[in-house]
Amino acid sequence: MEQTIRIGSRESNLAIAQTQLVMQELKRQHPQLHLELVPMKTTGDRILDRTLDQIGGKGLFVKELDQALSRGDIDLAVHSLKDMPMEESEEFPIAAFFRRGDPRDALVLPLSGMPSPSCIGSSSARRRLQLLRLFPGVRVESIRGNVLTRLNKLESGEVDALILAAAGLKRLGLEHRIARYFSVTEMLPAAGQGILAVQSRRGAWGTLLTGIDDPDTRTAALAERSFVRALDGGCSSPVAAYAQVCGNEIELTGLYWNSGEAYWVNRMSGHRDDAEQLGNRLAENMQKEAV
Repeated sequence: MEQTIRIGSRESNLAIAQTQLVMQELKRQHPQLHLELVPMKTTGDRILDRTLDQIGGKGLFVKELDQALSRGDIDLAVHSLKDMPMEESEEFPIAAFFRRGDPRDALVLPLSGMPSPSCIGSSSARRRLQLLRLFPGVRVESIRGNVLTRLNKLESGEVDALILAAAGLKRLGLEHRIARYFSVTEMLPAAGQGILAVQSRRGAWGTLLTGIDDPDTRTAALAERSFVRALDGGCSSPVAAYAQVCGNEIELTGLYWNSGEAYWVNRMSGHRDDAEQLGNRLAENMQKEAV
């Protein structure tokens, strides 16, 4: 008899495509399972006329899925890690960090072309801060909505260009829309960018998810999230972090901001087993340097 696992997802095209990636790998490893996709709209998806910090932060992208887990309506939930609160839920922990996709940000231009965009759309304070240093004089307009909604706004002329996560564009089959990739040194990514997180109820499904939990991705995620958490970086903060794991070593780069348009970038290396401590130490050092 097949066992049914119900997997919750935001109902956007990207969220569903990402959840299907996880489902495909789970099915490959456990062919006896019957996997059911359960899409749902979150508060963060409904309210698009205000910035995230005005409506309650990143938790609004997970609230409904947490409630569905609590009721037993779903067994697992798949999220973009960068959209999750930095404080992990004790009741609904992250049981697996799916292998990281492209962590970079990307520039998207209208199909008609735009050689020198003067107005770039992005709802991210992190991207805005770094764009202003890369392109002095450019205007950055807040723009929210799923990827396809933003692309429609771009084509309608609301903005001249967009900055979007490369991983999301690739997972939607829209890699051809990328006009330029920003290296991680040009534009430091959000903590967890390109990583999919699988949540479950505490103590449930741990063995089932072991095979899709990527150790290097988990280590990088722990370091990045601890750095941002130590600096109390929320959805309205430009704080950013990116970690690279090589064997037993990890190098973490962090962006620290406290006011205005000035920010600092620094890095620190250590043993992978100390990923979270590394994030805390880098945050503490950068705070001292900025004084």
